[in-house]
Amino acid sequence: MARILAIDFGLKRTGIAVTDELQIIASGLTTVPTDELLPFLKDYISKENVSLFVVGKPKQMDNSDSESEVLIQPFLKKLTKEIPAIPIERVDERFTSKMAFQTMIDGGLKKKQRRNKALVDEISATIILQSYLYNK
Repeated sequence: MARILAIDFGLKRTGIAVTDELQIIASGLTTVPTDELLPFLKDYISKENVSLFVVGKPKQMDNSDSESEVLIQPFLKKLTKEIPAIPIERVDERFTSKMAFQTMIDGGLKKKQRRNKALVDEISATIILQSYLYNK
């Protein structure tokens, strides 16, 4: 089997998580500057077998698209054009940042470590991926 790669897209940074090859466990991979995201993904899939991209879909409380969805759409078009062989699925990402922050607290990270926004993004991507795996 191949890995599933999750993306928590952000304006400045993007969190990335992947599954193991059996698609059982979701783990944080890294956080990359968003302007380096496509080259990073191309490099990653040249080394690892990836069968699916899971991209967070920001929603409002009333289930309508969040304002940041407008920023994600151009990225999705580029991703589809640059890497057409790998399909994309979307997952509701409401509350993932809050859940990531709570995970950091529960994990015993000190206040200074919890200020690391890159780590929050990586954990958020992991939560998005876990949500996808749980619901598939």
